[in-house]
Amino acid sequence: MSEPAGLGVEVAVISSDAAIITVSGELDADIGLVLQHQLAGQVVHGRRHLVLDLANVPFMDSSGLRVIVRTVNDMRKVDGSVSLAAPSEVVRRVLDLTGVGMTCQIFDTADAACEALLGRKDEEPDRVARDTADR
Repeated sequence: MSEPAGLGVEVAVISSDAAIITVSGELDADIGLVLQHQLAGQVVHGRRHLVLDLANVPFMDSSGLRVIVRTVNDMRKVDGSVSLAAPSEVVRRVLDLTGVGMTCQIFDTADAACEALLGRKDEEPDRVARDTADR
């Protein structure tokens, strides 16, 4: 499955069971399925805790929201978690209006989400592996 133009998904593994998924571009129906496959792949590889960095997502519709909700539900089934980082004002409004912020933590930055996840306050997470898919 190929990614639509303008979407970038970068995966940074920060521990054996955790990863940061950085998304770039509009999170709508055209890319929702592609992102869902990327996230499901992390579960297959043993990741139980995901940070979705949304800093470069200027817009998200109900399709993007569905991907996040589905991922939260999938992570709960494996005793995992999903944290959202740096949503834009527009994306944050969608998350707040739909109550998604009540089902997962939302952080101002990806670093803050990683610190909370890893229990580190003083050091930046060690990014041990990187899998990049930018198109």
